[in-house]
Amino acid sequence: MNGGGAEREGDTESETGSRLRAISPEPDAGLELTDREIVTWLKKVLDHRDKVYEQLAKYLQLRNVIERLQEAKPSELYMQVDLGCNFFVDTVVPDTSRIYVALGYGFFLELTLAEALKFIDRKSNLLTELSDSLTKDSMNIKAHIHMLLEGLRELQGLQNFPETPHH
Repeated sequence: MNGGGAEREGDTESETGSRLRAISPEPDAGLELTDREIVTWLKKVLDHRDKVYEQLAKYLQLRNVIERLQEAKPSELYMQVDLGCNFFVDTVVPDTSRIYVALGYGFFLELTLAEALKFIDRKSNLLTELSDSLTKDSMNIKAHIHMLLEGLRELQGLQNFPETPHH
């Protein structure tokens, strides 16, 4: 997997696939399809959760910047803005009492710093709830994988899973 997060959560796609193949000596197209579907489903959930974590980190970073602005109370702010592809330009913000916050889908809203902090708190809570839900979903998927492996083991009369070398 390309950093999708399954390595952090337990079995990787190759370990799960090798366990399924080790249990069933003859390749079974239905089994491979099920294996692929479940592992793909798990990867999608973990990737989505990683994106939610990235969004949450950006909002927390914005909160820190706003809190520093409130403490310093500068009338003007000199900064560099990334125009894209790491091309930065110097700029002056003449009024630091208001800020534009990205709401999503290309919409921005001008808010006072206090309003922005309230928005960030609400958004952070929603993103945290979503990440918790995605974590529970990934745990359920892993439980399904484990149940599938246990069921196959019982059907074939194996005592334990074959040991897979950990590299």
